[in-house]
Amino acid sequence: MEERVLMKGNEAIAEAAIRAGCRHYFGYPITPQTEIAAYMAKKMPKIGGVFLQAESEIASINMVYGAAAAGMRVMTSSSSPGISLKTEGLSYIAGSDVPAFVVNVQRGGPGLGGIQPSQSDYFQATKGGGHGDYRMIVLAPASVQEMASLTIKGFNLADKYLMTAMILADGTIGQMMEPISFEDAEIENYDKPWALTGTNCERKHNIVNSLYLKPEELEVKNFERYERYKIVEENEPMWEEYMMEDAEYCVVAFGIASRVAKNAVVAAREEGIKVGLIRPITLWPFPKKPLLAAADKVKGFISVELNMGQMIEDIKLATQCKKPVSLCNRTGGMIPSPDQVLESIRNAAKGVF
Repeated sequence: MEERVLMKGNEAIAEAAIRAGCRHYFGYPITPQTEIAAYMAKKMPKIGGVFLQAESEIASINMVYGAAAAGMRVMTSSSSPGISLKTEGLSYIAGSDVPAFVVNVQRGGPGLGGIQPSQSDYFQATKGGGHGDYRMIVLAPASVQEMASLTIKGFNLADKYLMTAMILADGTIGQMMEPISFEDAEIENYDKPWALTGTNCERKHNIVNSLYLKPEELEVKNFERYERYKIVEENEPMWEEYMMEDAEYCVVAFGIASRVAKNAVVAAREEGIKVGLIRPITLWPFPKKPLLAAADKVKGFISVELNMGQMIEDIKLATQCKKPVSLCNRTGGMIPSPDQVLESIRNAAKGVF
């Protein structure tokens, strides 16, 4: 019988990271993700790992950079304004092509905002995050089980593609408790001949660097990096489809919003409205193919978001604006109710987008 344990979302991330081989955690406390750091502070010393509460978010991400350059599985976690402080380091990590794992359990904003759940960091995560041309793999869990499984997946993808993988969760998923299992976890191991592990006089020195003073050389590196990103976009999009077989309308939502939206889809079906749900699990690479396929058969889309409308832009791009897209949203730490989403579905069925 499958062993299941009741865990909070944030703690599930921490335990999954340890099981994935992470032995180095550098962070700084901020609500609503502090339980990740607390869990690591308790567990890391017991397994020979390193937990360090840095003096700032800026310090912690640069410690991640150092450990990643040495080939370690390493992570940090924070919440919205803390991630903003880390973005320079995230850009350096991307520019050096080393793997790292970052968690953002979002809160309301902009500015200091509030500690309630939000999805308002979508642009920041999916469009790079910091300065320069780069991408991060962005994973959006909708359950505590996925907080765990996508953490392990994130470490694997980061090592595979020499990129940063980010869990983009919201405060609700981070704080809720659900039974989960770690039994199906698949840990992948990758050789890292590029790592700064010491030469022992047996090979040439490795160099990890993001500084290229010759513009021609930097251009070559950027083009090479984007060739790798193309492979990620082709092979790694993840999504869930729900009741899409005969759908005439499509709701698109991720994270906690998708759980609310699924209830609304069921209620709309009971009213005779043929509606389905596409839930992006990877926000980058965005699941363009299923959305484009849906655009050829549905009459319109409803984007359900905990922000002022960010993913809706990617829906329009993915569907090549073939069909109208409306926005059903709450912001500032508020979550749409199933009734609010249902009303948006009813409006779509009336041709109101």
